[in-house]
Amino acid sequence: MKKYISLLMIFGFLFLFQSCASQGSLDSKTVDTLVDSQEFTFYAQRANPTNYDVINVLNSMPNATATRVLNLNGDYTIDVSKNTLDVVLPYFGRLFNPTYGNTNDNSYRFTSKDFTVSKTQNKKGTWTLKFKPKDAKNVDEVNIEVFKNGKAFVSMRSNDRQPITYDGYISKTEVKQEKEKP
Repeated sequence: MKKYISLLMIFGFLFLFQSCASQGSLDSKTVDTLVDSQEFTFYAQRANPTNYDVINVLNSMPNATATRVLNLNGDYTIDVSKNTLDVVLPYFGRLFNPTYGNTNDNSYRFTSKDFTVSKTQNKKGTWTLKFKPKDAKNVDEVNIEVFKNGKAFVSMRSNDRQPITYDGYISKTEVKQEKEKP
C-alpha cells in the first residue's frame, strides 16, 4: 500500500510540474529580439505589495491565503517603445502625498516621452532594463527584469510611496483599436 501511495505522489508531482511548465512562454531568441528592439508590452499578472498594513488586511479576509500576492485580472500593462513609456499599473500600499478627488493619480498611470533607459544582459540571458522617466512627477525608476522564457519582474520606485513589485510576462505590442461610441 505504501508503494502505491509513493507512486501516486510521484505522478502527482510530475503532473504538477508538467502543468507549471506548460504555461505560455517565449523562446529566448524572441525575447532577445523584443528587448533589443524596445518594442514590447509587459502584462502584470500579480502585484506584490511591501506594506504590512495591506498584507494584514489581505490575510484577514475570508478564504485568504497566507501570501502577500495579489492576483490581477485586468489590463495592467507597461507599453515600451523607443520614444514612449506608457504605464498603467495599480498601487497597493502607503501613499505619503495622496491626491484627493482624482484617484487616477494614486496608482501608476502615466505616459513618459522623456526618459533614459539602460539595458544589460547577464550570463544566464536575463535582461535588466532600467527606465528613469524625467517627465513623470512621482516615479523615480522603473526596473524590468526579463527572463529567457519571457517571464518578467517589475519593480517601481517612487518618491512619494512605498515600493511595489509586479510579476508577469512580456509579449509583442498589439495595436490597440479605439472602441466606437454608440
